[in-house]
Amino acid sequence: MNQLPAASRPKLTTVQWLICVMAAIGFAFDIYELLMLPLVAKDALLDLGGIRPGTPEFKYWFTLLFYVPAMCGGIMGLLGGYLTDKLGRRRVLTWSIMLYAFSAFAAGFSTNLWMLLVFRTLTFVGVCIEFVAAVAWLAELFEDPHQRESVLGYTQAFSSIGGLLVAVVHGVIGLSAASLPAVALPSFFGLGEISDLSSHMPWRYTLMSGLLPAIPLLVIRPFLPESPVWAKKMAEGKLKRPSIAELFGPGLRTTTIVTTLMFMCSYGIAFGALQQLQQIVPGIDEVQAQIAPQV
Repeated sequence: MNQLPAASRPKLTTVQWLICVMAAIGFAFDIYELLMLPLVAKDALLDLGGIRPGTPEFKYWFTLLFYVPAMCGGIMGLLGGYLTDKLGRRRVLTWSIMLYAFSAFAAGFSTNLWMLLVFRTLTFVGVCIEFVAAVAWLAELFEDPHQRESVLGYTQAFSSIGGLLVAVVHGVIGLSAASLPAVALPSFFGLGEISDLSSHMPWRYTLMSGLLPAIPLLVIRPFLPESPVWAKKMAEGKLKRPSIAELFGPGLRTTTIVTTLMFMCSYGIAFGALQQLQQIVPGIDEVQAQIAPQV
């Protein structure tokens, strides 16, 4: 593998900086969108269905809202690889961000639980496709291996910032929701009405804040180039889907298996533990002992 010496590596151009900014925003809001549910689920279920925590109905709907979008997003993420090859990295990246941004915004107008589930599922689909497109796009835009590794590493690190940001935004919204414009759904949509009491619920504004990544995207999009590697292969008619079997060939088998297991563990911890803390903590004996005297 050829690497340029550090001194001779070209500095990032203005366009490349725009690319990094857009990728960082995309990765940050990937996690921003995914971590919304633990923050809004309890209030949304109570508001839309009158479902209280601890009831069988709450567990049922929380499970649906949590795992149906995740499963659909994962399956569509596999399709995202095909779409990025067929339609181009930049195009799929752009439309996937638009999909999850506007579906998150629309979720804030939900009038029933099924409507919320559908829009949360679309949000996950957009997030999973965006991640696939963004990684492929960045990997092909930066030819120097060291520069490519740095760009992928630093931009994906913004995912952690997205997790912190959604918690802060939700907290701020909770303090100022009453002074924000009421959320109303025009009657011509035929999707029901949002009551006056529900129109200022913080969970609605938190979901609607997912629209934020679409704003810089609309500004930066005209300046973003398509992957030259993809464009060249498409023009020459040499673009083809690689075989999954190649990942399990002698040279890549160990890396593929170890990496897959690592990601399985990380997602298992994320979806099975970290995002379930609001469900886990109330069931701890010590917590129940502290709550009991107050009831």
